Amino acid sequence: MPAIAKITSKGQTTIPAEVRESLNFNPGDLLEWEVNADGSARVRRIQPLDLEYMRAVEGTLTEWGCAEDEEAYRGL
Repeated sequence: MPAIAKITSKGQTTIPAEVRESLNFNPGDLLEWEVNADGSARVRRIQPLDLEYMRAVEGTLTEWGCAEDEEAYRGL
């Protein structure tokens, strides 16, 4: 059975409860919209980037960042 929702004048809509439950959407979730060439759309929940984690990982990447490494891997 299709779920139908209306778009408000502000461009907002309510995701029907059965859809939210089925897709495990929760308040505060981030949704990504992708519009396909055929006019259909895909929506999915995405996780926000954990900037603290990304900065910690970035700090470990300098191990291979010297000029010798750049020269050795240039042709790859």
